[in-house]
Amino acid sequence: MKNGKKMPLEEVCNVEYGTRVVQKRDGGSVYPVYGGGGATFKMDEFNREDRLVIARFGMSEECTRFVAGKFFLNDSGLTVSPKNGAMLQRFLDYQMLSLNDDIYALGKGTAQKNLDVPVFRALTLYTPNDAKEQQRIVGILDESFEGIASAKTNAEKNLQNARALFESHLQSVFTQLGKGWVEKSVGELVAEGTLVKPFDGNHGDIHPRKADYTESGVPFVMACDLQHGSVDTEYCTFISRKLADSLRVGFAKDGDVLISHKGTIGRSAIVSTDDDYIMLTPQVTSYRVRDGSKLFNRYVRYYFMSPVFQREMIAAAADGSTRAYIGITKQLSLRFRFPALAEQKRISAELDVLDPETQRLATLYERKVAALDALKKSLLHQAFTGQLQELYERSRNQSRAH
Repeated sequence: MKNGKKMPLEEVCNVEYGTRVVQKRDGGSVYPVYGGGGATFKMDEFNREDRLVIARFGMSEECTRFVAGKFFLNDSGLTVSPKNGAMLQRFLDYQMLSLNDDIYALGKGTAQKNLDVPVFRALTLYTPNDAKEQQRIVGILDESFEGIASAKTNAEKNLQNARALFESHLQSVFTQLGKGWVEKSVGELVAEGTLVKPFDGNHGDIHPRKADYTESGVPFVMACDLQHGSVDTEYCTFISRKLADSLRVGFAKDGDVLISHKGTIGRSAIVSTDDDYIMLTPQVTSYRVRDGSKLFNRYVRYYFMSPVFQREMIAAAADGSTRAYIGITKQLSLRFRFPALAEQKRISAELDVLDPETQRLATLYERKVAALDALKKSLLHQAFTGQLQELYERSRNQSRAH
């Protein structure tokens, strides 16, 4: 950066720590409390307003974030302000955002990353000699970020709309029941032999450890491997065939319907594999259609996706949330609605068209959001390496395009 100099952060900035508070003693109802991440509880007093917060304890990859309005900063976060007018506060905030990855790299610890404050104080900052130059850069970034924020909001709204449209259709299909529909519990379907008694990832007293993971072998499927109705058996975790054969509990085969029941509950997918079987972690349950004259596996998966089943599953979970646990016994008590087999196949064929189109649109909008985030990060980087003007023009063109 021209007409400026590099100086250690502690020479040009005040480092201001937050204050330790606890909800039981200090909780209120007016101002949100922030630390190293999002808001936790509320208080009736504030100690910051419109400030950039830097995580001090429990750092995540997003360890710098701007908080608008009045809020209370606890001791898990800190703020910085210029000394003696060395920089404009807004210029400093943008520069700290540009250093997010460098700041995150200063985290120490394994279970929880905490900021190495002495090293943080030694970070090098650019300080332009001319206040007008700072104002020019801030003005360009303000305008660019406003355009990016608007484009991102539109992309996220489109993403939500695409998902909501598909969920609305699922809701309609599985709540407006026609003639001949039957309602039974999952357990009844298992008892009568329509569904095979479910397997989950409970491997008795033997659990694969990280040391047992291999580069290839038998897929060891986790909840995160259930993606868009399919099971990722290419980039998932693997265990050796020898270990898998010794367990042979908690496995699934081609055509089985999987649903996640621990961690993030409610994800569903159908197994498609040439392997004899795949193994399941304790996060996933499998169901197998035995009586093909009564149930169609693709219908089972779509019903598992339906808002009516998802709500019932979440309500039956340990703490009534999507980040909980629902065991086999409770799963068997859940209700399952279905029509005649021909109607199941008709419904499934209709959803087979809508589901991939929804996923295509969702992927498109997710990529747009990611591209806008990358543009924002690039703008910040270039703003403090003297290449802002070119990127400014590019950002304006891309924001208009979105």
